[in-house]
Amino acid sequence: MVTLEKIRIDMGSRLKLDREITTVEVIADTLEEALADAAVQLETRVSCLEYEVLEKGFAGIVGIAKKPWKIRAYENPLEAQKKKKNVVQTGEGGSDGQVEEELQSLDRDGVFYVHRFGSRICLKVVLPKGEGRPVKFGEVLASAKRSDTETLEEDIIRKAVDSGTSGEYVDIGTFKRDTAADAIMAVDVSKDEMHATISVSAPGLGGSEISKKNILSALTTQGVVAGILEDKIDEFIDIPVYGTDYEVAAAVLPVDGADASITYHFETDRSKLRLKETESGQVDFKELNLIQNVVAGQPLAQKNLAQRGKGGKTITGHYLEAKNGKDIPLPLGANVRLADDGRTIIAEKNGQVMLVGDKITVEEIYEVPGVNLKTGNITFMGTVVCRGDVEDGFSIKANGNVEIYGSVGACKIEADGDIVISQGVMGRDECEIYTPKTLWARFIQNSKVQVGEFVVVNDSIVNSNVSAMKKILLKGKKAQIIGGHLFATEEISAKNIGSSGGSVETVLEVGFDPQAKQRLLELQGMQSTIVKELEEIDLNIATLENQKEIRRSLPKEKEESLQKFMERKGEIISQNEVWSQEIESIEMRLRELKVVGRVNASGTVYAGVKIFVRDEKDEVKNEVKSVSFYYENGFVRRGKYDPSQVTANVRGPDGYTSD
Repeated sequence: MVTLEKIRIDMGSRLKLDREITTVEVIADTLEEALADAAVQLETRVSCLEYEVLEKGFAGIVGIAKKPWKIRAYENPLEAQKKKKNVVQTGEGGSDGQVEEELQSLDRDGVFYVHRFGSRICLKVVLPKGEGRPVKFGEVLASAKRSDTETLEEDIIRKAVDSGTSGEYVDIGTFKRDTAADAIMAVDVSKDEMHATISVSAPGLGGSEISKKNILSALTTQGVVAGILEDKIDEFIDIPVYGTDYEVAAAVLPVDGADASITYHFETDRSKLRLKETESGQVDFKELNLIQNVVAGQPLAQKNLAQRGKGGKTITGHYLEAKNGKDIPLPLGANVRLADDGRTIIAEKNGQVMLVGDKITVEEIYEVPGVNLKTGNITFMGTVVCRGDVEDGFSIKANGNVEIYGSVGACKIEADGDIVISQGVMGRDECEIYTPKTLWARFIQNSKVQVGEFVVVNDSIVNSNVSAMKKILLKGKKAQIIGGHLFATEEISAKNIGSSGGSVETVLEVGFDPQAKQRLLELQGMQSTIVKELEEIDLNIATLENQKEIRRSLPKEKEESLQKFMERKGEIISQNEVWSQEIESIEMRLRELKVVGRVNASGTVYAGVKIFVRDEKDEVKNEVKSVSFYYENGFVRRGKYDPSQVTANVRGPDGYTSD
């Protein structure tokens, strides 16, 4: 039963859909141009448009009396709803409220189409979606009944209304056909064979409409074998467009192949490299991130091969050629190579990756005029060359050599290769220098230095802690050691050692592994600390056990404390055993060290200087000149300085230099 309330709801739903429809009015020289313009404005395809002709155009005669077409167009409501559904499913479009509104708009009423093909009455039913209104049997029956109708299969109609027709037309009856009233169709194939259109006149009463089979047959007759737009043909069958050209076939356009390209695995635009932030979110201006370090074997870029074009076809089947993508050469620069796949560019050496003249290059040397706020701290997988000073508070860390042509302040220098400092080190008690190789410097002041081979200094070492696994050599005219603590396994040689006033403590140690010695001192210090802790724990345990023996029990808190003391005692004993074994191993290694060590002074060794050879000590009470200190029969002996006992030549720096 149809009620006023139901009519009101249906009218409201239709009104909502109508309000969502956006229309545009377009004026163009041809109908095709007008539809194309409308499709652009409505952001849809021409095949998704519905339109009405406001003013029919006229091409004119030789351009005379030409009249443009004027149409009003809007997007097919079904297509608009599909678009909204896609937006919702892909998550585009905004807030949850908007998504909910889009979901509600997916409700779609059922629709039906009744057409007459040949002498048959045919029906197509599309079922509703969501809360959409279903198709009514009575409405279909009313549409199918006409004065020319002969028979109707109501059971088939009812079944179609309930279950739909799966997008196809089904026979539901017959009508009295008048062939003179049939619709008339003309097919037009464009001269360039890129498009085919049909123009259909409306049938009269009793006339047959144009079926899909009629259209496909006519296209075949005209030689159309490719690009047939079956969706558009289906749309035409459902909602015929009479009296105007309607596109039913379009050429399959060729697709040109994509050109070869390079995908870079590093930032090629240096302006996009960003400052590093601290944990608190502040910008650390010392960490400028200007260097993109890579290691040997690291992929740097990959070539995307040129793609072959995909040919097209005209609607009559003629081949439309496509262009293949253009190849490009691989941008191979210095210190890079191709992987086995012939497409991946990888680094051959450690260093900085960059584009040099559009070629991917790994630079093994990073050169800067100085290390300061402009450069920030430097971390580089290669050799660093600094033409100026390394200012206070900055650092250099290099996988190769470090060459500094200026001076070094209160900063940190680390390298896996040699370190060369032309103007010396003024550390202000805050400079640290580390390398497993050799350090060359003009002078070293108030700094901590640890090297794996040699320390070679031209002038002086002042108030510094310096250790070398081989030798410390001072070779200049001054060549003096004043203050500080120096370790070397094989040799320490200088001109003067100590100071005339003896106000600054100067300690030199040779004949052992300085790193092992340092570790030994650390272990002995830690062992001493835990032994004191163990003594206190033993005292606490004894006190609590005495109380327990007298009282036969302890309060809960004291019982828990006793257990904790016992557990901690076990941990200390276990840790002490581990450290004792390591101490014993280091002491044995130091005793077995074949190099006995020597300290050489061609000038003066001043009073107050302490010299250790192996574990034996010689404290200089009065200054001595031209002397060598060495180990013999368990004592430190002094001998006449012998230049032949002093290392004369040390190799030059390894690796790369800019000169």
